[in-house]
Amino acid sequence: MEDNEIFESMPVPKAILKNAIPTITGMIVILIYNIADTFFVGQTNDPVQVAAVSLATPVFLLFMATGNLIGIGGTSVISRALGEKRRAYASEVSAFCFHLSWVVGIVFAGLFLLEMPTILSAIGVSTDTYEPTRQYLLYVAPSAPFVILSVAFGNIVRAEGKAKEAMFGMMIGTVLNIILDPIFIIGLGMGVAGAAIATLIGNIVSTGYFLYMFSRGRFSLSIALKDARIRGVIWPVLAIGIPAALNNVLMSTSVIVLNNVLTGYGDVAIAAMGISSKVMMIAVLLQIGLGVGIQPLLGYSYGAGNAERFHSILKVSMIYAVILGCTLTLVTYLGSDLIVRAFIDDAAVYEQGVRFVHILLFSGPIVGVMFVYINTLQAMGAARQSLILSISRQGFVFIPMLFVMNALFGLDGVVFAQPTADLVSIIMAVFLVYPFLKKYLPKGNGTNNGSASGPGSMELSQQPAE
Repeated sequence: MEDNEIFESMPVPKAILKNAIPTITGMIVILIYNIADTFFVGQTNDPVQVAAVSLATPVFLLFMATGNLIGIGGTSVISRALGEKRRAYASEVSAFCFHLSWVVGIVFAGLFLLEMPTILSAIGVSTDTYEPTRQYLLYVAPSAPFVILSVAFGNIVRAEGKAKEAMFGMMIGTVLNIILDPIFIIGLGMGVAGAAIATLIGNIVSTGYFLYMFSRGRFSLSIALKDARIRGVIWPVLAIGIPAALNNVLMSTSVIVLNNVLTGYGDVAIAAMGISSKVMMIAVLLQIGLGVGIQPLLGYSYGAGNAERFHSILKVSMIYAVILGCTLTLVTYLGSDLIVRAFIDDAAVYEQGVRFVHILLFSGPIVGVMFVYINTLQAMGAARQSLILSISRQGFVFIPMLFVMNALFGLDGVVFAQPTADLVSIIMAVFLVYPFLKKYLPKGNGTNNGSASGPGSMELSQQPAE
């Protein structure tokens, strides 16, 4: 049974920390996971191999985006359903998400292996980076089912208050990946192919953990095929999951566009941006962790119609986000020289990488506010508002700004495009979140016996009662 205390009676600051700290820890693990390949490949001091990992990143981000589509969409529906005391429906959603993850993952793996030349051309490889990028994708492609399922259920089990278990599920595969990276990349001299093999094995193990925990009855949700159903489940999941995943899909798209723009500045610029982006994750992923951590709390309160607790969670989360953002930005800025140097000893890449980090950190202190807003919209089932914000940050705002700033300011303008897009998106988020809250969950609403009036709850209320 889900942990009702954390959702209903635990003091809000404590509840946020209890759910967010394991999630933030999980994000640290994801951070290490994301930088491990680049770090150990960088020890070869070969900018071409580092650039190959950067070029292949959008493919991996696409797999993660699909996992987030299923996982975040499922979490939003499940947490609201649990707030409405509809446990059977929550299990039906969980089982549907499990089997959808497998099917989509297998399709992706086959597609990427069969269409490898087309994909390599699309992501902007050069003559030098073609072969190492192909080697990396040759082993990353089969990881699709395992990446999608582990990302999806790293989100979904948090909906029933199992944040620690979700954290461990992410950690076990990542730690193994980090152990295997130096063995395969450096010890066996496999380069980028070794990095990809380590990634594949790590995700298989992470998926195995979630399967084991379900088989032992450690989670109250279900993954049984008999509980899975499409009717009445697929649309509520996709309505929130698609906007959430679009952020990742557009992130992949924007990285491809960015790399194509950077191609005009040479492989050194691509490698420097790849490394600086990894460094920037230190300041960003932990703030994403806070946003993801509060989503089940907000969704449960929204499903229960508890406006007072919902607004309290949102307010305290905003305070935490600013404190965390300022701290992480300062630490990353002061340590940027050492961090970039740890990735690669190439002088040209190092010089540009440090400068890129300093530029990317401009939005660091407040970027966490945006992730709180994004997860607030997802928790409420605000599909349209969530969609608008998702397609704006990495798409309709960033990509046009990338070309405009490149034309006006050259390479520095290319790098400044992301923090500028973040600031514009935060302003947009304010105008999307608060009107929705005022309409569907205004301050002053008390708990109304598990019946919220928002559109997310109306979608759930159309399901057959238990």
